[in-house]
Amino acid sequence: MLSKFYLYKGKGFKVEKGHPWVYTDEIEEYDGDYNNGDIVEVYNHRREFIGKGYINDQSKITIRLLTRDIDEDIDEDFFRRRLHTAWDYRKKVIDTSSCRMVFGEADLLPGLTIDKYEDYYVIQSLALGIDRYKYIIVKLLMEEFNAKGVYERSDAKVRELEGMEQKKGFLTEPFDTMVQITENGVKYYVDLENGQKTGFFLDQKENRKAIHKICKDAEVLDCFTHTGSFALNAGLAGARSVLGIDVSQHAVDCANENARLNNLQATVKFECHNAFDLLPKWSKEGRCFDVVILDPPAFTKSKDTVKSAVRGYKEINLRGIKMVKRGGYFVTCSCSHFFTEELFRKTIAEAALDARRTLRQVEFRTQAPDHPILWNSDESYYLKFVIFQVL
Repeated sequence: MLSKFYLYKGKGFKVEKGHPWVYTDEIEEYDGDYNNGDIVEVYNHRREFIGKGYINDQSKITIRLLTRDIDEDIDEDFFRRRLHTAWDYRKKVIDTSSCRMVFGEADLLPGLTIDKYEDYYVIQSLALGIDRYKYIIVKLLMEEFNAKGVYERSDAKVRELEGMEQKKGFLTEPFDTMVQITENGVKYYVDLENGQKTGFFLDQKENRKAIHKICKDAEVLDCFTHTGSFALNAGLAGARSVLGIDVSQHAVDCANENARLNNLQATVKFECHNAFDLLPKWSKEGRCFDVVILDPPAFTKSKDTVKSAVRGYKEINLRGIKMVKRGGYFVTCSCSHFFTEELFRKTIAEAALDARRTLRQVEFRTQAPDHPILWNSDESYYLKFVIFQVL
């Protein structure tokens, strides 16, 4: 018999409308014993069933719902169905050679990320409840999705909010974690063990493709290049020259290796610089480019740091806009959920005003469809991406 949790009257409106999280201050009482990680049932104050999910009373997000069907058991067949549903969706909407196979709450598997890199899979578990099913999920990936190997990258700090240690390592027999993938015709070496997140930023796949049309015969500057993905797409699209900069020498070394892998080393170069120091210097020197790309890391990962993030975004966008030749193109992104689309647009507009430039929007995009946005879960929408012409 599963423990039953009842919500306060006037609480739980979001979860009743489809949001998968129940917060600790929404729970009035419960019946039955439980251990953290157990599956429990959730009811509203009228004792009407809402859903089933796993509990962790150490987390502010106390219960994460897995199903709204009272008769659906959480077992191996449940995860088999969820994984096949996620995979069938992706086969319809995106190139699946390398993609995000499971995007947590948006695939009704809260706390779980699965990224596919050719025949190898990376799992990231961010919640105690999903950790219990990790080896069932690995078994299914091996038996039903032809995984050659599975690696764990549960080395995110957010696990500590769940009372869990960060973890990484093989979940199958060891394999070479430097994997080669191809995306939009560009080849990359992806370091599953030590690369950012799970090894690569798959969410920008379609956005990287979108810059091809503005980069032919252009002189391109790619800031925060990481391992060179936007820069290499610009080079493949026929740019006259591309310079990618990143504050990490390791990232620059990886990017140069990727340039050689694509035979683009004559056109696409990478250097180690801090964009916040370099762009003001080059701007004063009057250096300009046909295309400037900004793909910075998230300046804010909580509501508390949004104000300081606004200053950072405005400053870097101001500098970037100033370095675009009249009639050239400016590409800018934000990957923070807390930095909303409205705030993103407002900040860029203010940066353009201070730069005394007019921006003409070419295209506004979000994350690739293998990172689907669940309309009753705001947290699933985080990536904003815009291409402008600078007039």
